[in-house]
Amino acid sequence: MAQARDREEPEEPGAPEAASRPATTARALLWTAASLPVPGIAHLRMRRRAAGWAILCCYLVLVAAAAVGAFLVNGDVMRGAQLAVQGRWLLTASVAAFAIAVLWMTVIVHAWTILRPPGSRLLLRTASAVAVAVLCLAVAVPAAAVVRTAYTAYDTLNSVFGTEPEGEPPHDASDPWTGRDRVNVLLLGGDAGSNRYGMRTDSMIVASIDVDHGDVVLIGFPRNLENAQFPDDTALAERYPPPYGFDHLLNDVYQTVAEEPEELAIDPSADDPAADTLKRVIGNLVDLDLDYYALVDMKGFSSLIDAVGGIDVHIEDPIPYGQEGNILEEGDQHLDGYEALWYGRSRVNSDDYARMGRQGCLLKYVAEQTDPATVLTSFQELAGATKKTLRTDIPQSKVASFLDLADLVTDQGRMSTLQLSPPQVTTAHPDWKKIRGLIAEAIGDQEEAQAAEQEGQADGDDEVAPSASPGDGGSGGAEDGAGGAGETAWQEYTGLNEPSPEAPGRQVGDDATALDALCP
Repeated sequence: MAQARDREEPEEPGAPEAASRPATTARALLWTAASLPVPGIAHLRMRRRAAGWAILCCYLVLVAAAAVGAFLVNGDVMRGAQLAVQGRWLLTASVAAFAIAVLWMTVIVHAWTILRPPGSRLLLRTASAVAVAVLCLAVAVPAAAVVRTAYTAYDTLNSVFGTEPEGEPPHDASDPWTGRDRVNVLLLGGDAGSNRYGMRTDSMIVASIDVDHGDVVLIGFPRNLENAQFPDDTALAERYPPPYGFDHLLNDVYQTVAEEPEELAIDPSADDPAADTLKRVIGNLVDLDLDYYALVDMKGFSSLIDAVGGIDVHIEDPIPYGQEGNILEEGDQHLDGYEALWYGRSRVNSDDYARMGRQGCLLKYVAEQTDPATVLTSFQELAGATKKTLRTDIPQSKVASFLDLADLVTDQGRMSTLQLSPPQVTTAHPDWKKIRGLIAEAIGDQEEAQAAEQEGQADGDDEVAPSASPGDGGSGGAEDGAGGAGETAWQEYTGLNEPSPEAPGRQVGDDATALDALCP
């Protein structure tokens, strides 16, 4: 009886050039399954030629479009990432993936409808329906992953990055930096936590990036710089007038403004008035146009490091941290997010300035070791951590250009650091005029070295002489006879016999020093 029911039946009367259905349910399912890799083949089998060829042609067009896209990207992960951070492409990808999945599943279901033998038993019909549902899931699951990833990226972009600021020229992809040679970004690390009131910016670094060569000068500001001077005609300048200026440390400016944004912020309408004000204040102090800021909650920073798989560091001396007596052991270590956070935060048996040095090294290690492929495979975790920890005024339109710039920095750029810490700067009574001169000289030296290299007259003079290495007894070229013949700046400052500091990344001397020389 079952064989009689499963024997080939003629197609419904009136169907053009009707074809016989498969003799068995198994054969019908095989033809239906063929619609997964080759949509339309089941319709052609049933002589539904118009529908079959239309479906197959659409499928081939999609395959060709995917091949062209792969050819254009050509394995370049960064180029793919640049497209992926543009909102219009993300929305297009989401809509396209959803529409294609729905149409593909419709083709599969319709293929089964026209192929299935009539009169099958209930158990066989149920099993067949399950099989068809599995085929549909094979389409739905990857499509859902594409939609989820695209939406996550779109939501992250909208949550973290802003729109083009008013009064600025529209973004031009061919000239994203509007003719400037450098772009300056203030990198802030905040100490917000459940056991702390408010947030202080204990990490403050200006990254001055050469947009043509990818070279970077990292200018580190100690958290305990005093006597900050504010821009003229601002509420902060009126409340804390010169010559004494701000009566707290520099890392308190953010929280001071955050408590009274309407009264003290330079631009109360900014997304983060306190961060925007701090950016303007530091720019005013050092006479440097700061284009953007990026604020990372240091507690959430560990999630970012975990999302990219941790980082490798070399620790010369054990670093105690925490209240439980934990230690980062010496030697080559792979640090997870929690450990990397303490590598950049611990001051046990050291000081603020040693910590500043390690933070500079941390930036170098992350820039060198973050693999774009790893970022893509951990995208969901990275996006979630980014939304929770990162605030910035970089507009969405600039994100792709910053990715391109980051790639240039990683591949070709050299990173040097200028730390505005003792002995080159007295934090209690900073000489802001001298500080401006140090910064201008550090950036100027880097640019002069680049010009000399292009002319074939030098091969890296922006990197300080070998005496800048922390282990060779140099001081970055800053000797001062006042403390004794041949005495280094570090010996004069500390009164110790060691010719240079042992802490990684700790700079001594008025010249910017290559991070490669300071970070083991």
